[in-house]
Formats: sequence, structure tokens, C-alpha cells
Amino acid sequence: MQTFYHSTRSNADLVTSKQAIMTGLAPDGGLYVSDQLGETTLDLKTVCGQSFQETAKLVLGTLLDDYTASEIDACVKNAYGPQWDSPAICPVTPLGNDWLLELFHGPTCAFKDVALQMLPQLMSVARAGDGRNVMIVTATSGDTGKAALDGFSDVEGCGVCVFYPWGKVSDIQRLQMVTQIGGNVAVCAIRGNFDDAQSEVKRIFSDPELGKRLVARNVRLSSANSINVGRLAPQVTYYFDSYAQLVRSGAVRMGDEVTFVVPTGNFGDVLAGYFAKRLGLPVRRLVVASNANDVLTEFLTTGRYNRKRPFVKTISPSMDILVSSNLERLLYYASDGDCELVSRLMGDLAEKGEYTVPASVFSRITELFGCGRADDDDARETIRETWQDCHKVIDPHTAVAKHVLDQLPKDGTQRVCLSTASPYKFPADVLGALDTDTSGMNGFACMDALEHVTGTQAPKQLSSLREGEVIHDDVCDQDKMGAFVESACARIFL
Repeated sequence: MQTFYHSTRSNADLVTSKQAIMTGLAPDGGLYVSDQLGETTLDLKTVCGQSFQETAKLVLGTLLDDYTASEIDACVKNAYGPQWDSPAICPVTPLGNDWLLELFHGPTCAFKDVALQMLPQLMSVARAGDGRNVMIVTATSGDTGKAALDGFSDVEGCGVCVFYPWGKVSDIQRLQMVTQIGGNVAVCAIRGNFDDAQSEVKRIFSDPELGKRLVARNVRLSSANSINVGRLAPQVTYYFDSYAQLVRSGAVRMGDEVTFVVPTGNFGDVLAGYFAKRLGLPVRRLVVASNANDVLTEFLTTGRYNRKRPFVKTISPSMDILVSSNLERLLYYASDGDCELVSRLMGDLAEKGEYTVPASVFSRITELFGCGRADDDDARETIRETWQDCHKVIDPHTAVAKHVLDQLPKDGTQRVCLSTASPYKFPADVLGALDTDTSGMNGFACMDALEHVTGTQAPKQLSSLREGEVIHDDVCDQDKMGAFVESACARIFL
């Protein structure tokens, strides 16, 4: 039985997963969902006896079943190969009495690699039946940008255009993007924050005049943000695979429930855990960990989503987000597929800056989802304590999750903290948390000092950035992003 997708805001138009991946965002501004999610579940015994790559084939073959088995095989082989510095891809390691799911062993040292090494493969297969060139347009709060640039660089028939908020990413994150080579890449900083960039990207997707001009060039737009189901589906794999690692280690018995604590801003990372739960993974709780931009914590506590709040620049910049796009998918599923309700709530968010979900929907969400927050001082203290107590160096985003995990009451389950980035992407902040003065030090001096202080080694893909040439130095206002995309298309697709 083939799986079909439709918008969270209307179920009138059904598309295949290939079509959904190529389009990215539904024409009405909604996100693609499938009503068949959970009709097929994965066999735990099978999952626990196989590799990450084999589980990826199983997950993707279930969620994206218009791809053939041979197509999925090729995609997995290309996405999860020698570009990873761990044969486990996403190893689970001890963290005191809990566990750390290390998602930063890919080519850009962030969890986004799990999906963005895969998405170009899925896109290339889908494009083979389409014939048009594809321009990937993506807003990033820090990690998605480089992961998308790396994944799509020089992929035939594809271009990638990344926007990041000027002055609101770490030095290393910025250098990862502005030194990116490739004849099909474009990078631009915007004067604003991530929400400004993401809102404008969504507007660009729905601009009919721009769409017409690009069609004349045989170009269609798509997204590498987690609004694209092709970004979300691969992330489901590491929930199943981490469970399999715990079973094989003897930490849990097959069928035991596990709690996951997830640092998130755009809700995609934790939503993948919800998908895993629907596919049969024994999940007790999915705990959302927020930084000072705690719009999700407020929502999961009150049922009210309110983006009308001050934007706080934190040491965990990839979570500095006030509009969590993927929450829309959860609202759809928690309301039993009520497109009218979702459309109304998203309209309220756009027009009023807030919405409140019905009590029945809120109750269903909080049956599974918990929440907590950590400000910068909490994160710094957690980085220091984790080093002292566990001899592990963690980045500020992981520290937010670890702080929240430490506040949870024990419930008898094994608990997994998702570690979303290498600490060497944020060496100045990690060093500062370890009581080292970083005055006058650039990102590479901090990287060297962090190696010295901890006896650990920076990933080569980060330390080698000091030799890179700044290629992309464009900066624009939010309202000029569409023009930048059009100019990039003209340059890349001659």
C-alpha cells in the first residue's frame, strides 16, 4: 500500500513522498503529513539485530514507500559511509547513570548531518522523474546551513541557497558556511534573527510571481529545513538505532520504555522521536529542552503558544527560535487530523502572534511530551559539572538538555540525552564554562585551548577551517532575500 502525503492545513491534494520532498512546503503554507503514519510498525527484534544503515533502510522504506528498495539502498550507502568518523554513525555512550546519543560524528559535526547527508540522495532520485533543476532555499540558526551546503555541494541539477542571521551564530558556524566551496552554492547573512529568515523563506516559497519566473528557467524551489519531510524521516532512524544499542549493551530489555531528552528550537528533532513512537518504539516520554527562548516550554506547560516575546541571543544559538515550525505537524496528529483547526491556529499565529489549543489536544500532547528550560548560566554550570563528574565535554545545546534531564524525577526508565553538536563548534563558550579566560582569543585560539584544557581533539573538519578562504560575504535585509535567490538561480542554472 502506497503512502500519500497532504498539507496539515488541507487534505484535498494528495502527493507521493517523492513529490512532497521535491516541493518541501505545501502550496497553502502547510507541512506535509501522512494519515498512514503508524499503520505499519517496525519489528523491534529486527531493529535490535541490525546496523544503523539497515535500520535507516527500514525506516525510510516505511515512511517513503514510493522509493524502491534499490533506490533506498543506494541513498543509504551514499549518505552513511566514510564521511562519518564513527562506524556506529550515532553512537550511544555513558553519561553518569544516563546515556548520551552522539549525533555529531558527520562531516559538519552536527545532528543535521543525519538528515542532510540523506536528503540530497532522496532529492536526486525524486528529481530523476521530474527533469527540473531544484534550488534548495534554507534558513539556518547555525547548523542546518553548513549541513545543507555540504550535502548539496555540486549535486547535479541542484543549487543551495542558505540564509543565516548576521552576528547570531558562532564564529565556527559562520566560517563553516562562508568558506563553503562548490559551483552551485550561495550564502547570505541577513540583518535580523532566524525567525525573520525562516518567515521570509516561507514567503518566497509562496510568491507566485517569483515562481513563474523560475519556472521559465526550468527551476523549482525546495527546502532543506525540517519543514521538508525528507529532512524529518531520516532522523527517525537514530531513535530506533539508539534503542537497539541500549538493548545490545544490556542496559534495557527489548520492550522496555526509554525517555529521550531533546534540545530543540524548531521542534523537528523531537518530532522525529514522536514519529518513532508511532512506528512502534517503546518511548515513555519525549522531553523538550528549551533555552531562554522558551516558547516551547511555555506551550507545553500552558497550551498557549506565544511568539510575542523578546528574542534572546544565547550561547546555544541553534535554539534561538520563537516560531517552531514543526509543531504544526504535532498539532495535526494530536487533533486527529483536524486540518481546519490547524489552519485556524496557524492563522492566529501569523495575525495575532499567538494561539491556544483546545484542552483535548493539549491533554493528548502532554501525555507524551514533557518540557524544561535552561538559561545560559544553567548551561555553563552543566558544561562544567559534566566535565568534572563524567569527564565528557559537551556543547551548550547538549548542556541545555543535560540540565533539564538532571531536573527530572526518576521514573525507572533509562534516559537518553541527545547531543546535537560537537563542543568544538562553540569553543569560546565551552572554555568560558570551564573557567578559562578567552579574552582576545579568536575561535581557533579557543579551539586550541579547549584541546589543551580537556585533552580532547578537535574534529579535523573544524580545525581545518583556519585554512579556508572566505568566499561568501553577502549581507542583505530580509526583504531582499527573494532577489538574492533569483540572482543565485540565474548564476547557477545558466
